[in-house]
Amino acid sequence: MVDVLETRLPEVLVFAPDVRRDARGYFVETFRASWLEQAGIEARFVQENQSLSRRGVLRGLHFQWPYAQGKLVRVARGRIFDVAVDVRRGSPRFGAWAGTELDGDAHRQVWIPPGFAHGFCVLSNEAEVVYKCTAYYDPAAEAGVRWNDPALDIAWPDAGPYTLSAKDGAHPLLSDLPHDRLPVYRTMP
Repeated sequence: MVDVLETRLPEVLVFAPDVRRDARGYFVETFRASWLEQAGIEARFVQENQSLSRRGVLRGLHFQWPYAQGKLVRVARGRIFDVAVDVRRGSPRFGAWAGTELDGDAHRQVWIPPGFAHGFCVLSNEAEVVYKCTAYYDPAAEAGVRWNDPALDIAWPDAGPYTLSAKDGAHPLLSDLPHDRLPVYRTMP
């Protein structure tokens, strides 16, 4: 069983699975295709990634275009603040963001749809983040948005100073991205 929770962006959903705890520890189903299907999400995962990061590390904001990736993100250990930004040109919510805390105790997961930039910062001493992707990583399609773009006004937690890769620190503002490097918003039929 899983509860599906809404965020500020209707396409970005949080899945809160049932965690069964007893004196031995806990058991949790971390994935079931029917959860996504019942939420109206059509996703076929082709790749799974895992990262280990230390407190204050900020990764993102990443997306791919073309070959946009949907991501189902969870934390195996630790705690993060996870962010999705709508970067689909033509979207009525272009530039809007949703953030949620994920941790290895509650086992919540967040669905980041294709066409959204994704990033997170680490709030615990360390965090292991695991995410399934609907498209393969493609270096030629790799793109990003600056994490602290003033137009996005993301309310990152006070976990700084943040540690970023050189590449993440050099991402452009959303307004500076070429039009053809942004995913396209499509309405559902």
